Amino acid sequence: MAWNEPGSNNRDPWSQGSGGKRGDGPPPNFKDLLKKLRFGWRGKGPSGSLLALAGVALLLAWLMAGFYQVDEQEQAVVMRFGAYVGTVGPGAHWHWPPPLEHKKTVNVTNPRQFPVQGEMLTKDMNLVDVSMTIQFRISSVEDYLFGVHLPEETLGRAARSALLEVVARYPIDEVLGVTAGGGAQAAIAAEAKSRLQQIIDSYHCGLLVTDTALKVDPPEAVRADFYEVFKAGEEQKSKRADAQAYAADRLPRARAESAREVAEATAYRDEAIAHAKGDAARFDALLAEYRKSPQVTRKRLYLETMSQIYAGIGKVLLDAGHGNPSVNVPVEQLLNAAGTLPKSTERPSGGGDSAAAPAARGSGAPGSADDSARSRDRESH
Repeated sequence: MAWNEPGSNNRDPWSQGSGGKRGDGPPPNFKDLLKKLRFGWRGKGPSGSLLALAGVALLLAWLMAGFYQVDEQEQAVVMRFGAYVGTVGPGAHWHWPPPLEHKKTVNVTNPRQFPVQGEMLTKDMNLVDVSMTIQFRISSVEDYLFGVHLPEETLGRAARSALLEVVARYPIDEVLGVTAGGGAQAAIAAEAKSRLQQIIDSYHCGLLVTDTALKVDPPEAVRADFYEVFKAGEEQKSKRADAQAYAADRLPRARAESAREVAEATAYRDEAIAHAKGDAARFDALLAEYRKSPQVTRKRLYLETMSQIYAGIGKVLLDAGHGNPSVNVPVEQLLNAAGTLPKSTERPSGGGDSAAAPAARGSGAPGSADDSARSRDRESH
């Protein structure tokens, strides 16, 4: 039953402690209640002081949790309620502890690698299997963390795009490095690195490409045949190098031999011309003598010719119609002419032997048989 119903003796629960009737005493004073509560918190026993000290200790511990150390190779990003606040370098730092602020440290000096591989089309419409290893590091921590989602995966896709663009500008021989010089692969790697850096800078990935390593192979289906063709090309280069070395060795000697033969031919020509001129001059002089005295000249020519013929036959001619003349047979000259004289008994040439006289007469030298014949002709006349 309600407190104000009939038969309830009008019992008010708010006034039971002061006589049992509502309105018998004054209403409660809320300021007094607050003072009583405050006094009970502060002064009634040591539990209040312990709670206060515990609260201060917790506050200090929470504030101390904001200190942190950044290593020499790292940088730290501070975020407040998930929003970027700033970037700090190596050293000791402090930020508002969680849940107000958080930090994230990133190593920015250690190099990282990312491989890229796939079949690509060359300028002359051939497929090649290209693989490139990209070496990079973080250049901007805030771009790396907040610029793009999954920056390394973005780097790989950008690298594939850059490779497709660069490889399409070169023929297959240059891409595979089988041309003379073999510097096309280095140029492809350098161009791909430059193009890749441009792409990731436009995406604000916060990455810096430091090096690239390129490897190119023919497609798996034709790799064996390609290596056979490559081997044949290498053999061709080897044979060509051998031929060039042989030509470099033979051509100078051939040119020297040719020059020597030309010089000998020129000398023979000059000698033949000189002999011909001498013979012509001698015949002209002989013709003049023949016109003066034909009989004497004819006999002289006959005797000279016979002297030349019999000079080397190893025979002695005697005129038996003039009695028994005393004849000295030149045995040594005869043996020399016949080639039967031992070498130990031969006399040096030019020693005044009589065997050289017929040759001298045949050559028309001064003091030869020509002069003797002229003297006899003058005496007979």
